Amino acid sequence: MKLPIVAYGDPVLKKTGTDIDKDYPELKELIANMFDTMYYANGVGLAAPQIGLPIRLFIVDTGEDEDGKPGYKRVFINAQILEETGEPWSFNEGCLSIPDIRENIMRKPNIKVKYFDENWVEHTDDVDGLPARVIQHEYDHIEGKLFTDKVSVLRKTMLKSKLDAISKGNIKTDYKMKFPNKSKKR
Repeated sequence: MKLPIVAYGDPVLKKTGTDIDKDYPELKELIANMFDTMYYANGVGLAAPQIGLPIRLFIVDTGEDEDGKPGYKRVFINAQILEETGEPWSFNEGCLSIPDIRENIMRKPNIKVKYFDENWVEHTDDVDGLPARVIQHEYDHIEGKLFTDKVSVLRKTMLKSKLDAISKGNIKTDYKMKFPNKSKKR
């Protein structure tokens, strides 16, 4: 089932997520719905706060690479980034909760992340490149941070009118969204 994505300005996007346990209600269904939602919106990652749940859960699927090989696909429950290393690199990021805004964001290329998968198997993985960047972006969501928090004050000032329009629902998307300052869903 496709769920509405929470838009910029909703307080849930600024909350630090809480850990969950194996008994979290309907977790398998929630994960399946998150994948449906992410694919429908053409995303490569989605965090639970983006669907209104302040919990430490996110998913990643970078899709096939240029050779048609499967990309990096994982479920992250109660994730902790243990280490970020390497020379920071800039990449143009976007976010399903902040449609039509993309910014160059600096992140380190290598991470070590500890998490549980959907079967409650614990992993500690070293990840690099694009998958590491997507994990960092989604991890920021469960920490109550957005990629727009990483841009300069000047740039954020320049984006203010666009961000205000998003929070008021004055934007059109191809996927369902829930706007904090508007009762109607699109």
